[in-house]
Amino acid sequence: MTLLLSRDDVARVLTMPACIAAVEGAFAALARGEADMPQRAAIKVPDHHGIFLGMPAYLGGQAEALGLKVVTVYPDNPAKHDLPTTLGTLMLCDPRTGAVTAIMDAGYLTAVRTGAASGVATKYLAREDASVCTVFGAGAQARQQLVAVHQVRPLSRAYVLDVNAVAAASFARDLGGQLGIAVEVVDDAEAAVRGADIVVTASSSPTPVLEGDWVQPGTHINNIGSHAPATRELDTATVAKSYFVADLREANLAEAGDILIPIEEGAVTAEHIAASLGEIVTGQKPARADAEQVTVFKSCGLAVQDVSTAVAVARAAREQGVGTEVSL
Repeated sequence: MTLLLSRDDVARVLTMPACIAAVEGAFAALARGEADMPQRAAIKVPDHHGIFLGMPAYLGGQAEALGLKVVTVYPDNPAKHDLPTTLGTLMLCDPRTGAVTAIMDAGYLTAVRTGAASGVATKYLAREDASVCTVFGAGAQARQQLVAVHQVRPLSRAYVLDVNAVAAASFARDLGGQLGIAVEVVDDAEAAVRGADIVVTASSSPTPVLEGDWVQPGTHINNIGSHAPATRELDTATVAKSYFVADLREANLAEAGDILIPIEEGAVTAEHIAASLGEIVTGQKPARADAEQVTVFKSCGLAVQDVSTAVAVARAAREQGVGTEVSL
């Protein structure tokens, strides 16, 4: 039987602590060579201004898993079809037989697993006493970022910046209530960065949202929003002064403008990527050197995050009797 899970089903059973644990294990498996994850395949659909992305992954070892996430990005969807710009569906298979065991909506799952990756990075790279977080962006992804950061570094305060004042106000109200901390909407980006221990960039801006001079010693940055070679949220000065950790070195060098543009400018080389996150998790590479070091985690998003999270979702759903079992 195959378990079908809607977005609401996934949201009902997926918790951030469980997702952080699953994603941390996936990064470790990747670093140990226990995973097979091809670079994501992309097909452009020019007649409809869309792109189709296929993200398969196999995880071996104790937490064996096999699956494929399909993501579509259609910028015209909201105006023309009353649909979200980004849609996702994930299929899990039994690694022993190849049979499909679950099919689930991947929209909410993607937001949570991306937040969880930043949670893992923050756990290893942020100062132990970090307690103030500034978030650029107030969308669904930004929300999960703050939830994940608070999970591993309990915060006393957060600041949010967004060009959409309504979204920013909603973010502050909702997250402040959910996390039980002060969340303040601000418009002075420089002051917000200078006053933060952790900075999250989860905006849709194609150009830098902060400047290296603003970043104080000891700051940790989770760089999320940009995901193409020609776009970036961090300026060259920030990247150059940082201990730069990729979710996966190869993925960053294929598609992350935040590192590719400084390389093209000659400010840094590819060797500026100090480690992939899994190497930090497994102790193959060092984490933060001292309290003064500026650290950056650049997330592109990896299929092992999706598949490991989907396994946790399917397990929890079956335990709680959530979803619909069908025979395909």
